[in-house]
Amino acid sequence: MWRLSKAHHKFGRHCGNLDEFKVKRREHEKELRQARRDRQLVSRRLLPVNEILTLSMSFCQDVIKLFHKLLHSGSQKEVHLKSMSKVLQNPSAQLTFIKQENSMHFLVGLLTGSNAACRLQAARCLLELSHSPHASVAPACVPSTPYLLTYLSGQSTKFTVLCLYTLGNLCPADVVRDKLVAQGIIPALANCVENQRHNLAVVEAAGFTLSQLLQTKDAEKKLIPMVLASSLPSHLLSVLTPDPEFGLAAAIECAWCLYYLTSLLSLGALLACGSLLVSLGGAVAEGNQEDGMELLICPLLRCVGNLLSSCPVETLSSHVGDVRVVVALVALLQAYLQTQPALARECTWVLNNLTAHSTTFCSALVTFNLVPGLIQLLPFSQGINTMVLRVLANIAYKERQSCVQLAHLGLLPALWATLKMADREMVTLGMDVLFMLVVSDTKVAEEFVRQGGISLLEALQYNSEEEIRQRAAHLLERHLLPFSTDVSGLI
Repeated sequence: MWRLSKAHHKFGRHCGNLDEFKVKRREHEKELRQARRDRQLVSRRLLPVNEILTLSMSFCQDVIKLFHKLLHSGSQKEVHLKSMSKVLQNPSAQLTFIKQENSMHFLVGLLTGSNAACRLQAARCLLELSHSPHASVAPACVPSTPYLLTYLSGQSTKFTVLCLYTLGNLCPADVVRDKLVAQGIIPALANCVENQRHNLAVVEAAGFTLSQLLQTKDAEKKLIPMVLASSLPSHLLSVLTPDPEFGLAAAIECAWCLYYLTSLLSLGALLACGSLLVSLGGAVAEGNQEDGMELLICPLLRCVGNLLSSCPVETLSSHVGDVRVVVALVALLQAYLQTQPALARECTWVLNNLTAHSTTFCSALVTFNLVPGLIQLLPFSQGINTMVLRVLANIAYKERQSCVQLAHLGLLPALWATLKMADREMVTLGMDVLFMLVVSDTKVAEEFVRQGGISLLEALQYNSEEEIRQRAAHLLERHLLPFSTDVSGLI
């Protein structure tokens, strides 16, 4: 059974562990993605102004006191550092800390010192600083980055994961990212993943850091070529190997990295992503719809959809591999139709890309008896019905011999309902599919006329859209009116 694995040894901000940090980050990323789709800003809950001022002043005073204690304490450094990491969760406290003379150099000294406990607490302080909303904090952390990169080759999982998440939080800042690239973050990540490829926590954190790098504005020109030239792509693909015991968390991060990368077709990305979708679709079809699974499905769908658009038509089947991917896509589409319509729409988008240039995958939809389920989705909105109708159009176009079968499976009554919709695109697509059906076999044309199709198309001749009027007139005059007399005679 698929599961979202949790590494209980992790730790970080707030309630003391990185699991909560990741959950909060995922929730925030989901909100941001939704906001981009809705073209609106995510609102933030704010404390009353007087409460903010009171808390900020208190935290700032605590920072100053703790910093002076750290400068003069001996055996109590670890205790004071632990307190400092909690205080640094406050944005005002973060600004106060970096303004203290030599504060960052002192913190870096503790990070690189011989006391392992102090190194760990110093890393926690840096993690808190890396979360800062203030633009001036990330550049202040630059003195720590060479050491954070060096520690990626260490043996401590806790410490390595802390360093990775800190680097991931810092790299979106231009000045920090340029330094990290010059300091060798790409080979450091590649080496880290290679050495720790069986360590779920480290692979997941490295995937997060890489995905942060790949989302930056200059990634396409500067970073992606470096990543493609490294061993990272092959390691990312290996994480997608279906293995329930490995968990989903690391696969989620690596799948997003693959989505941000390009030119991965020759490396087998389409085959790997498609294989994992087949496994996930099978699990969902059996009722194993685990929490968090959609976080992995989304980047996989985008990888497959994008790669299909650049895949040569003649080699598409060999790159995708298993034709059962259409079964998986329909299973995922039906499973998330009500709860995650955006994810369901992405499933239909991939189905469209699969069937647009491939007779093999069009035939697979018919062979696996998936067409009736698709026809039932035509009444749905949110773009799902439009893409489903495109898939059905692909089948009708690529598989002319299937047109009669499509009609027998109930497509004609569904098209009747479609042609009555107010959606211009659906009506236009519906008439395109109807045209392919009626010209494929006279029996289909006769059946449509028998169902009262003539009156429907005559009504469409008065539609406000000229294109729709012209298509309706063409269908009537060239393909359907000759059958209306025959059908009337039979009646």
